[in-house]
Amino acid sequence: MWKKRKGNLVFAYDTAKVFMAATQPLVSVYSLFQTSRIGLRAEEVERRRSVFGRNEVEHEKKKNPFSTFIKAFINPFIGVLTVLVVVSFILDVLTAEPGEQDWTAIIIISVMVVSSSILKFRQEWKAGVSSEALLRMVTNTCYVRRAGNHDEEIDISELVPGDIVMIAAGDMIPADMRIIEAKDLFVSQTSLTGESNPIEKHPHALKGMTADKSIAELDNICFLGSNVVSGSATGIVFATGNDTYMGSIAKGITGHRAATAFDKGISRVSFLLIRFMLVMIPFVFLVNGFTKGDWLEAFIFAVSVAVGLTPEMLPMIVTANLSKGAVAMSRKKTIVKDLNAIQNFGAMDILCTDKTGTLTCDQIVLEKYINADGSDDDDKRILRHAYFNSFFQTGLKNLMDKAILSHVRDLSLEYLKDDYRKVDEIPFDFTRRRMSVVVEDKAGKRQIITKGAVEEMLAICSHAEYKGAVHPLTPELREKALEISGRMNRQGMRVLAVAHKSYLSKDRDFSVADESGMVLIGYLAFLDPPKPSAASAIRQLHEHGIEVKILSGDNDAVVQTIARQVGIDTSCAVSGPELEHMDASELRKAVLRTKVFARLTPDQKTLIISLLQEQNHTVGFLGDGINDAAALRQSDIGISVDSAVDIAKESADIILLEKDLMVLEDGVLEGRRTFGNITKYIKMTASSNFGNMFSVMAASAFLPFLPMLPIHLLIQNLLYDISQTAIPFDRMDADYLRRPRKWDASDLSRFMIFIGPISSVFDIATYLVMWYVFGCDSSAHQSLFQSGWFVEGLLSQTLIVHMIRTRRIPFVQSRASWKVSTMTLLIVTVGILIPFTPLGGAIGLEPLPLAYFPWLLGILLSYCVLTQIVKNWYVRRFVKWL
Repeated sequence: MWKKRKGNLVFAYDTAKVFMAATQPLVSVYSLFQTSRIGLRAEEVERRRSVFGRNEVEHEKKKNPFSTFIKAFINPFIGVLTVLVVVSFILDVLTAEPGEQDWTAIIIISVMVVSSSILKFRQEWKAGVSSEALLRMVTNTCYVRRAGNHDEEIDISELVPGDIVMIAAGDMIPADMRIIEAKDLFVSQTSLTGESNPIEKHPHALKGMTADKSIAELDNICFLGSNVVSGSATGIVFATGNDTYMGSIAKGITGHRAATAFDKGISRVSFLLIRFMLVMIPFVFLVNGFTKGDWLEAFIFAVSVAVGLTPEMLPMIVTANLSKGAVAMSRKKTIVKDLNAIQNFGAMDILCTDKTGTLTCDQIVLEKYINADGSDDDDKRILRHAYFNSFFQTGLKNLMDKAILSHVRDLSLEYLKDDYRKVDEIPFDFTRRRMSVVVEDKAGKRQIITKGAVEEMLAICSHAEYKGAVHPLTPELREKALEISGRMNRQGMRVLAVAHKSYLSKDRDFSVADESGMVLIGYLAFLDPPKPSAASAIRQLHEHGIEVKILSGDNDAVVQTIARQVGIDTSCAVSGPELEHMDASELRKAVLRTKVFARLTPDQKTLIISLLQEQNHTVGFLGDGINDAAALRQSDIGISVDSAVDIAKESADIILLEKDLMVLEDGVLEGRRTFGNITKYIKMTASSNFGNMFSVMAASAFLPFLPMLPIHLLIQNLLYDISQTAIPFDRMDADYLRRPRKWDASDLSRFMIFIGPISSVFDIATYLVMWYVFGCDSSAHQSLFQSGWFVEGLLSQTLIVHMIRTRRIPFVQSRASWKVSTMTLLIVTVGILIPFTPLGGAIGLEPLPLAYFPWLLGILLSYCVLTQIVKNWYVRRFVKWL
């Protein structure tokens, strides 16, 4: 049976083993899986783990440091630089005359290639390590039975083939399992098959099944990644990790992540700049070749210009920003499962959230229990029935079940269960919104006890107890019931109805059909007050451009009461049944204007989110229950909490370690800060390179010599790249953080066209100053000319960081972080000093006269002033900067 060995790289799914497991009768299923009813012994667990490894699907293969380092060198910009190294080696070393060999250009370009790639490798490796560390903070668990121990809760990664596992509503299936016991087990296999309807699973061996059938048709097999909608079961694990069905699928798609709008935007920027290079290289080469006559030098200069247009730091800057953002968010108790989700976090403009635990304290207490006529339950009969219902059920116990059990424990009434035994149960589901247990007392009296939402309970009741007698449930009594529950709802309490039916003729196999003709006996009222911080958090989210909508399955009156208490507008509230009667046009309008939705099914939550997305909104969804899994997947950014059910955590992009909107607000701001710093670099690089294109074209066309030697361009570009490494550590203006931020490729093109040429104006002004003021009008004075433009070009490129990083007046209204300011000052100092050093002399630069620096200061100040003027006009015209 166990053919897999650790280290085997073949991941084809073993369907023969699955069909063997499905057709095996229960009497021999334990021997087939080499296990027992009491589970595996500890030493056998360790032996199998050494053979099969941990129960982990290879979603993404752990990165190898060597391969990651090699991949850091693989991007189009590094390719351009590498070609230039080869060309320089051929021209400056191999074909040069003895004694005239020049390694300078090769060394500088190689430093650029290696430093850029090492930085990228370092950031990607740090990001990977940080991501793995953060994900280890979020665990999925299951209950397993092992010999010598009570049933225990363990991390699903610790499972091995042969383990006996118990599952219930809300659980994610932890491995591929053969069901051996089940009670009304319904499993959703949507994530594996696309089938939206839950499938009932049972423990019986399948007869007549052949291997040409789909494994999805095996009704006694559950697959890793599917989730339990209702019911409970026990199963034997027969496949773990990459041997599972999900593992075989995941192996085929590992590493292939769908590109987000942000990814596509980065790619567009990259290839736009590459297209610039493809145009610039032949243009500069031909113009300089014809005007200067030295075709070899013209070629080297053209390729050097291409290097100047190359944003080789782009991959590193993006990775550094995302990883820094993820780590910063983790400090604020927000775990990012996927780094690329950060940009959606910053773009979110609508947050849909459940009510319980997010807006409320998540500490539900049983406030009161009363009879059906509204009188007090002095003999605690209603409480007793509710206790039996909550205690004997085997499914997922919700907060109200726990509140009932806690209340009974506080009253020391737990002994009541000793006189009863459980016969059967009908598990909860989110369509019926109720659940039932069948119990029998020592005298043999059998009864079904049902509790659930009031409206759904009234639909199955034919009678009601009123003033000590049982009466038919007339319209008047129905109205009385709704009036009693409504009054408690308006006080902010959640109300469940309790009903029963006695003297049952059946003794087993109870089903939903048996929930009929019941007697309404009373109500349970629970209080879950709003969190003190909820109103403030919603107000702050609104101030930051995020509209909060409540999507709840709870009663209308309760949801609206809580909404009002936390400051959400309830003037337009819609219930699930009302949505069902709307046409497509009405639905689209309703989801936009409505802030409060109640009595929703899981499908309706998903529908609301998809309709908002269709209307160009970036939608986040915060949920923690099994009924939230589909909505979490549908949303642009799924947000769950560490205490959520397994399937909710698996479906989410972001995990909050605290179920609090205040934590969420911190995460949103960090997401926007990360997005803003990436956008800064992209716009700085794109506009600066676009301006440099015009400067070089003008110089090439009109100057009798090269405005800068290739080596000057390379050093200038290297220093500028070093200055940009501080960008991920910059701060963002408060007004930028107030609004959601989406990637807009059209704005980038416009930004380049309006801002880029400004630098060309002052580059040309520098040409004129050097030509007319300092007499650099012939090849004999080209060294001084090149020194002047080298310094001005580097300083203007470096200072533009401070002009573009904010829509305000830099240095006055908005200051960069100390790391950015320090790096700017360092590079400016180095750039000014180079012509005065031996290095400057070695590369053809010469000391600049002191008279040059007032001109330089005037040019740079004018550059900043004009840029600020254009910036102010641009913001007024397009209402946007970064």
